[in-house]
Amino acid sequence: NGFGRIGRQVARIAMKDPEVELKLINASYDAEYLAYQMKYDSIHGRYNGTIEVDGDSLVIDGQKVALSHTRDPAEIPFKKHGAEYVCESTGVFLTTEKVQPHLKAGAKKVVFSAPAKDDSHTIVMGVNQETYDSSMECVSCASCTTNGLAPLVKAINDKFGI
Repeated sequence: NGFGRIGRQVARIAMKDPEVELKLINASYDAEYLAYQMKYDSIHGRYNGTIEVDGDSLVIDGQKVALSHTRDPAEIPFKKHGAEYVCESTGVFLTTEKVQPHLKAGAKKVVFSAPAKDDSHTIVMGVNQETYDSSMECVSCASCTTNGLAPLVKAINDKFGI
């Protein structure tokens, strides 16, 4: 949900992982614009694959990816398209309460691409990923600052103490 810089990078990574199937992108813009944005990135460069528009879907590397265009998460057709794990990258729905519509619409798990605005669990890979519990319906993957700093702080703390 959300196809800005983070949403597009998640899609790029998902398309290169054989264990992940990108099912659905929810974004406000039309298919042509979304295809262009995915294909050409001013920071990460041109997408190394094929991107085509097929009606109101994208075909990325030969795989059809459905699009939806709603701002109301209760209306996003996660279940219809088999989207079980959702990257919430709009920056709007950052609490357990605010992602309940995602879950009711068929998502099994939601990962915030930004810091949670409540006490939802935060995971920083390389720091505390072992604290993840499969019963958690949503988790935050922190902020870019936290992801940059926390591994360094952990290493210093583990070796010398802080």
